[in-house]
Amino acid sequence: MSFRTLFLSRLLGLFFLICGLAMLLHKQFYTVALATVAYSPLAIRWIAMVITLAGLAIVLAHNVWSKPPVVVIVTLLGWLTLIKGLAYLFLPARWLEGFFQAVLNCGGYVYSVTAFVLVLGAYLTYEGFKSKPA
Repeated sequence: MSFRTLFLSRLLGLFFLICGLAMLLHKQFYTVALATVAYSPLAIRWIAMVITLAGLAIVLAHNVWSKPPVVVIVTLLGWLTLIKGLAYLFLPARWLEGFFQAVLNCGGYVYSVTAFVLVLGAYLTYEGFKSKPA
């Protein structure tokens, strides 16, 4: 694997593990934070700019669609992050409020997302640290 893939899989993997653990330990805080951000168009737009920047950085640095799976996952995460950031920037605020409200009303959402983030983080971290640069 390339150095870039290893770096990004380590970075994203550790980031997801840290954030997943924080979400697990402080579920109530993150639920309240999401509810607060959902009704703040200014906060959504600022967060969208950071998300768009992160997505662009990954897509520009790592737009590789080949084996092994970790390479495709890193690229896919970059594109999904970019699309999410652009959606948050350009969709009407009332649509985003509705989306966030639907997320908050879904009882098991926080646990489902936390579990997914932890599993994805563990996989990316493992793949990033077990491999050597080519």
